[in-house]
Amino acid sequence: MKRLRIGLVGCGNWGKNILRDLVSLDCEVHVVARSKESKQRARHFGATKIVASVGELSMPHGFIVATPSATHAEVIEQLIGEYPGIPIYTEKPLVIDSASAKRLARKAADTLFVMDKWRYHPGIHALRDIARKKEFGRVIGLKCTRVQWGSPHDDADCIWHLLPHDLAITQEILGSIPEPVFAKGEIVGKEATGIIGVLGSEPWVVITVSCRYPDRKREVRLFCEGAVAVLDDAYSDHIQIALSSSLNKKDSPDIITRLISTELPLKKELEAFVSFLLGGPPPKSSSAEGALTVKRISQLRKLANLG
Repeated sequence: MKRLRIGLVGCGNWGKNILRDLVSLDCEVHVVARSKESKQRARHFGATKIVASVGELSMPHGFIVATPSATHAEVIEQLIGEYPGIPIYTEKPLVIDSASAKRLARKAADTLFVMDKWRYHPGIHALRDIARKKEFGRVIGLKCTRVQWGSPHDDADCIWHLLPHDLAITQEILGSIPEPVFAKGEIVGKEATGIIGVLGSEPWVVITVSCRYPDRKREVRLFCEGAVAVLDDAYSDHIQIALSSSLNKKDSPDIITRLISTELPLKKELEAFVSFLLGGPPPKSSSAEGALTVKRISQLRKLANLG
């Protein structure tokens, strides 16, 4: 099997994890890093080569974009222009405006993909299988909660960084992202710090994201006619299923616990991209799906008067 050469654009706090896992997959990784800190990370985590600009990269088999979200459009445009036809895997969100998302999805329909790691999460797969098989009857709704205190990003507000995860989860479990019907935003000063959104009706989707919760929480609840299935943490080793047949019990519901793999989804999504570069099927989240996510975020923001 040939050794793949990957061009990694960006090596920040998350990019270093991408580099680490690419190296573990036996890829030759050439990193675009400009700051002293980024160069140090690239060296520490095993970059084959470090360059200062996209134009200095040796012709790679594929690109991964791990720069700040606000720069994605510019970086991807440059990659498409200078390296036409080379597959690009960008961190979410695809971009942070609908016009750029539509344009890029048209330009690179078959070669641009979005890294939605939650679509590779074993717990989300377990919920997806319950929904798709109708194991506990018809799906009624999906509720996603993603809250924390503060945001490590300063290029865009926390809605742009948190909401894509839950829309990707919705896509994976339900097979689509319904039209938004209601949203209420939270603003502190001039900054949007959270949003509650409702999408669709049958099934419905309710999403809460915020960077103003003292307690950090990641939870996904799938409501079916016969049960409620819950993934209550990103690092959980199980899902729990509360059976509706026990609703009349006063103390607690009848619970089914199902174990799930604790393999980290970042490596799984990188394995999917590597497999694609070697002739396998494309990874999840096409450019069209990435553009739809951006559209849905923009629609929710408009409903919430967040701009």
